[in-house]
Amino acid sequence: MDQKIKTLKVIHLALVAGVALAFTILGNFKTIFDMVIDNSSLLYAFIPAIAYVASNFIFKNMLRNIQKDASNEEKLAIYQSASIARWAIIEGACFLILILKPDFLLLGVILLIYLILLAPKKAQIFQTLDIRS
Repeated sequence: MDQKIKTLKVIHLALVAGVALAFTILGNFKTIFDMVIDNSSLLYAFIPAIAYVASNFIFKNMLRNIQKDASNEEKLAIYQSASIARWAIIEGACFLILILKPDFLLLGVILLIYLILLAPKKAQIFQTLDIRS
């Protein structure tokens, strides 16, 4: 069980490191606060909100598929899939902002911070999956 949680942590760290590295290389942090939202760029401003809602919806929807009588290993496998799907949506939104609208780098950084806060924690996983240690 602990090995699977460590694997999940490594996957999360790799996703965060990849996004952070891309932001460091491609992002222009000198103009991070010079974000101007006009009619033509309004869609890009909604990317973080859409990613947040979609990722949480998919995560919770996948967790609903866990059977009450499933083994802890089965529960953890579904949780791992749900977490990876959630993180991938957030990561995709970060890259969309970085590539399509670099002026909105601040929104991408906010998404990156949210992705960091979604780090898997053993106690949280056990509570979510109703696993007794």
